[in-house]
Amino acid sequence: MPDPTGGFVALLGMEFDEVSADRVVIRWRIRPELLQPYGVQHGGVYCAVVETAASVGGALWLGERGRVVGVSNQTDFLRAVRDGELTAVGTPVHRGRSQQLWQVEISDAAGRLVSRGQVRLQNLTAD
Repeated sequence: MPDPTGGFVALLGMEFDEVSADRVVIRWRIRPELLQPYGVQHGGVYCAVVETAASVGGALWLGERGRVVGVSNQTDFLRAVRDGELTAVGTPVHRGRSQQLWQVEISDAAGRLVSRGQVRLQNLTAD
């Protein structure tokens, strides 16, 4: 799997605390450039973190058998957040021959759920 820490991930300031085929934990700090015009965390950031957590975990699980691509991202925004640090925890719901489904929950520093998403991944294999 390519190094997931550069590019867009670095631009958003995501840091990986835990990375495995069964669980991915990502932290990032809300910064002014990640806010939408009303001064709260932009929903697109949540979508990107959800997609990243699912894709990294799914790729690790699939391993040398192929690679994964996201085919669906459904992310709900539950609580407005203006500052602080957020943590995303991604876990698999289903891992099959052709697709995977991952759930990602994002919480604030007080442990309150602020966003929840799921990503369906397509397993691209040589067989």
